[in-house]
Amino acid sequence: MSAASVPRAGRRGASGLIGVIAGGALLVFLASFPFWAGSDAMRLVVEFACLLAMAQMWNLLAGYGGLVSIGQQAFIGIGAYSLFVFANDLGVNPFLCVLLGGLVAAVLAIPTSRVLFRLSGGYFAVASWVVAEVYRLVVANVSALGGGSGESLTAMIGIPKDTREAITLWIAVALLAATTGGVYWLLRTRLGLALTAIRDNDIAAESQGVDVARTKLIVYVLAAFGTGCAGALYFLSALRISPDAAFGMSWIPLLFFTVIIGGIGTLEGPILGTLLYFTLRQTLSDYGSWYLIGLGLLAIVVMIRFPRGLWGELSARTGWQLFPVRRTLEE
Repeated sequence: MSAASVPRAGRRGASGLIGVIAGGALLVFLASFPFWAGSDAMRLVVEFACLLAMAQMWNLLAGYGGLVSIGQQAFIGIGAYSLFVFANDLGVNPFLCVLLGGLVAAVLAIPTSRVLFRLSGGYFAVASWVVAEVYRLVVANVSALGGGSGESLTAMIGIPKDTREAITLWIAVALLAATTGGVYWLLRTRLGLALTAIRDNDIAAESQGVDVARTKLIVYVLAAFGTGCAGALYFLSALRISPDAAFGMSWIPLLFFTVIIGGIGTLEGPILGTLLYFTLRQTLSDYGSWYLIGLGLLAIVVMIRFPRGLWGELSARTGWQLFPVRRTLEE
């Protein structure tokens, strides 16, 4: 066989280019909100960005790395409380503290992984929730952090409302670009290929020379960083925090809904799932508990009828991929 006829692994780039252009245009549009949109619209964009960032990080862990965690609220809370400590107690610029919150979450993810990575499967999932509860109880019993009642972000006093809302929104747009774009870039690298190999079969991946422990640690720390930044930004916008709100189990159903309904193991899935969640919330929230029941029923129907999620099913039928990361053989 000649060298010219040897097949090689490649990726189709046209759809990826379309996805990048569309995503860039959307980010520019969202960044223009402070010049014409109202406060409610900007707060909604910030909340959307935070949830989508958290969903992309959880999808990176579970959908690509096979690490199904039900304790990612640990890093939401760590990132958020780090922001309050740096801003309120140490006098650091509160907007800069969003990044610092992510860094603290990433640092604490290292010793946390030492405990969790001794387990696998369901044991790993349950243990991740236990660790999150430990963090919540520790924070709730520290009076300097407001105890169980929490505290307000007093560092924002004196910053004009328009300035605060504009900068918060621009940080949210940057977070959207960094998480979605970062995961897309990561999955197109050798590390991303190793990650998906581990998800499929970690023993086989290790037999092919993949450093399983190192790859899992890198991805776990990166996911903690992104989740910590999202948590810090969310409570920067809320201006108040409490242990139950930051470390609450209520975050996990949201992540499950957005990722699994949209399509786990795809970049487009969390985007579609988050859009669907916010659409339903804004449309049906006046119906009280029926709104939550409706979300639950929708999740059950989708998981039964479309186990690959809505985007996974659509992609399988049409071949559409806004962010293609799968390799195919090319002649």
